[in-house]
Amino acid sequence: MFSRHTITDKVAFALVSFFLGQLGDGLNIFQGIYLVALGWNEGSVGIALSMMGFTALLTQTIAGDIIDKTTFDRRKFLSMAALMTAFSASAILFVKEGNVDHATMYTTKIIEGVSSSFIGPCVAALTLAAFGPDTFDEVMASNIFWGHVGSIASAVLAGLTAWITYPNIRYCFLVIGLSALLAVVGVKLLPEGDVLMGRGLKGTSDTVAVHSSGDAKEYVNMEVEGSASRSSTQGNISPPNCSVTAEENAISSYWEIFSDRKTVILCFTGFFFHFANANVLLVLGELMGGDNEDGSTKRSAIPLIAGAIVLAQFTMSGATYAGDKMTRGGWGRKPLFMAGLLTLPLRCFLIIIWKDAGEAWLLSTQILDGLGGGFFGLLHPYLVADITFGTGRFNVIMGLTASCFGLGGTLSNLLGQMVVEKYGHVASLSGSLVLSVIPIVLFSFAMPETAGQRGKIAKSVTVQVEAVGVSA
Repeated sequence: MFSRHTITDKVAFALVSFFLGQLGDGLNIFQGIYLVALGWNEGSVGIALSMMGFTALLTQTIAGDIIDKTTFDRRKFLSMAALMTAFSASAILFVKEGNVDHATMYTTKIIEGVSSSFIGPCVAALTLAAFGPDTFDEVMASNIFWGHVGSIASAVLAGLTAWITYPNIRYCFLVIGLSALLAVVGVKLLPEGDVLMGRGLKGTSDTVAVHSSGDAKEYVNMEVEGSASRSSTQGNISPPNCSVTAEENAISSYWEIFSDRKTVILCFTGFFFHFANANVLLVLGELMGGDNEDGSTKRSAIPLIAGAIVLAQFTMSGATYAGDKMTRGGWGRKPLFMAGLLTLPLRCFLIIIWKDAGEAWLLSTQILDGLGGGFFGLLHPYLVADITFGTGRFNVIMGLTASCFGLGGTLSNLLGQMVVEKYGHVASLSGSLVLSVIPIVLFSFAMPETAGQRGKIAKSVTVQVEAVGVSA
């Protein structure tokens, strides 16, 4: 059995990320197929599947703020979030046949939206806390890579199970429950790290908790001078008993970091990218799949849908690996992020001209989706760390940006499908094509390069220490 003594911290994060990757909303499309087969109409299915997205919009920023300020072990937060996400996602197993049990699905999707909002900030915070700002990019790239591999595994397992058990595909959702249990086991292997550094402040071995008027409990960085004696051979110091007063502005205010130009640009860029992008997969699935006479999805559509997910996630894995190598080779954030943005208009254009060319041609456009999503997903935490490190607001900005991205995706699915219903698939794809130009123009002209800027905006904190008893 694995233990913290037999594997490295980086491997432990990779294992947890793999199993958490199987908790993503990639199985939502299978949930939609199953609910339609039970007798739900498309409107009810759309409401149920969008409940998670709308709830996450409202809670992701708050979740990030909680993870910033918490004095509770973030690993326990992560375990609880994984279990709640899995239990709520698995509730579909108890939905009875017929257009019934709407309240059950709506409620559990809300719970899933709240709990899943904590997963991303927890993983990012624990990674930053354990490895620090200098190694954060490398380990976060590994986490994202293995998360994509986990999504591939879940799509393959779910698709295979759905194919074998068709039309009763409910058992494919057991993949979620098993993944959650394995993720919780893996979380026990993770280090807690430096709590202070986990929120985007410079961490040292000499950190103390400080009560302030701004937050219930804030953390500040301090250096013990004078009466603190360090070991010249081991470089260690025992935590002193001391009273501390810190400037109230040690942690950046919400307004200061929310109104930062780079934060605003990243939020709007991500919003418009997802506004243009999210509906494209739905349209692609509709063009490739087809329905039975009763409105249920054909059995032949299941491997195509699973294949679309797998191909995109496989390409995302490759893009993540390549992006990590290029970043470590000296590439800046901006060219890689721009490369991801540029894939979307090309993808929309190709689907439009290939809409009647056959399923293989349409499926191949998912490579572009993987490239775009891979670079975007990799650079997102990098950019947030660049913008916020030293402010103490790393996780709240991770949550804020994720909320903006989610809002774009939710509106994309809602409005995009309305356009499909009234004007057809080509009109919806043309709208996505036009919208995809906005984030390209915005990011290219308004966003400065942030590589190498991490920590330069850190505030200087005046800390007065009265040592009561310090031992080497």
